[in-house]
Amino acid sequence: MADDHAAQAIGCYGSRLNKTSHIDRIAQGGVRFDNCFCTNGICAPSRATILTGKYSHLHGVRDNAHVFDGSQGTFPKLLQAAGYETALIGKWHLQSDPTGFDLWSILPDQGEYYNPDLIEMGTTRRRAGYVTDILTDLAVDFIEARRNSSRPFLLMLHHKAPHRNWQPAVRHMTLYDDAKFPEPPTLFDDYATRSRAAAEQEMTIRDHLSLESDLKLGPPPERLDEAQKRAWEAAFGPKREAFRKDGLSGDALVRWKYRRYLQDYLGCVAAVDESIGRVLDGLDRTGLAPNTLVVYTSDQGFFLGEHGWFDKRFMYEEALRMPLLVRLPGRIPPGSVNKDMLTNVDFAPTFLDGAGLKKPPAMQGRSFLPLATARRVSGWPESIYYHYYEFPAVHMVKRHYGVRTERYKLIHFYYDIDAWELYDLARDPRELHNVYANPAYAKVRRELEDELLRLQKLYGDSEELARRFVETDLKK
Repeated sequence: MADDHAAQAIGCYGSRLNKTSHIDRIAQGGVRFDNCFCTNGICAPSRATILTGKYSHLHGVRDNAHVFDGSQGTFPKLLQAAGYETALIGKWHLQSDPTGFDLWSILPDQGEYYNPDLIEMGTTRRRAGYVTDILTDLAVDFIEARRNSSRPFLLMLHHKAPHRNWQPAVRHMTLYDDAKFPEPPTLFDDYATRSRAAAEQEMTIRDHLSLESDLKLGPPPERLDEAQKRAWEAAFGPKREAFRKDGLSGDALVRWKYRRYLQDYLGCVAAVDESIGRVLDGLDRTGLAPNTLVVYTSDQGFFLGEHGWFDKRFMYEEALRMPLLVRLPGRIPPGSVNKDMLTNVDFAPTFLDGAGLKKPPAMQGRSFLPLATARRVSGWPESIYYHYYEFPAVHMVKRHYGVRTERYKLIHFYYDIDAWELYDLARDPRELHNVYANPAYAKVRRELEDELLRLQKLYGDSEELARRFVETDLKK
């Protein structure tokens, strides 16, 4: 799993920005899911949902501030109890110590790109090098050690990249210097038909990207060693001087920021892609590949300039959609594509299914492994439910919940606002025209409101419950 890796920056999803030949190997050998969505679009809640197979209001991690209760049931615990050797390497971001793992080596909080600290089974040590490479080294070592083992294993390799503030490896610092990135049609979105939630966020490329840290016009980070600092200055010093000389402002400055943002974001993705290649090669080299279920995903999507934004959180498509690629030789047809709707609440049941285990009743999702193997599943859900809680907080995206079907999306922003948005994704895939008040969509609106209530009842959620959470959080 990568952190904040948007599907639109993956080759097999049709990226116009970059190539990801190694990640694409999973799709070529398995299935690409085109309609996988997160249920709460920020790091910690998504990770807790993947572990537990439950929505945020049940597993307790509604935002990045809540501590994960490690005593609750998770799929790694169930695999471990069934005889699997379990390992977690990389980003954890759930504040409590991992449980259900025979081996864990995690980054504190978000971790650092260069010379990171790792907490290894409770002991903190600093490792020299670039974080994506270090985590990959540990993962490949784990795979190599399984070469002659008859014990099945679970390995969760969770990269920090490409999380903000996007520090590429030395070898990738100038990789995209000459690239010409296509400009998103919504880069200069004016949010004209939407609620004030879209206009009042704090995640615009225009106003909220830091020139010094995000766009590398400041000094090198302190954590870099001398050689890394020299490489940093060689790569980013000329950009700093050119920026000062050009004196950009207005839309020209936005375009420059957009390009600099993508250069570093995609530079981080390049190392992740290399990592996936090394992991797949390790499985081939050890003979484990034919019997190993391989999954690539991200904790949610990300805005790459769409609507003028970076980051995620909103229920709009670029942040809502998760990349999901799954390979299992002999069972999943290579090069296949699935368009059924699923969410990260379905991950845990799927992993258990892959191991021949039944999901416990507390898990709210369903195994999508039959879908991956190109079988039809009677009664598979045709809508998904989303609920975002973290407000007021960084980026100031207002609390909201909603429902998405194949064609439509209904969103309700609440707490300090009471606003509804409705989008016809067939006619308006970029979500520029809120048709909630359009009489022509009155019937659609009523049907979506009914479906929203049905899903809230199904999953045990409600706005009333969410407001009680607000009161509890404010007291804290």
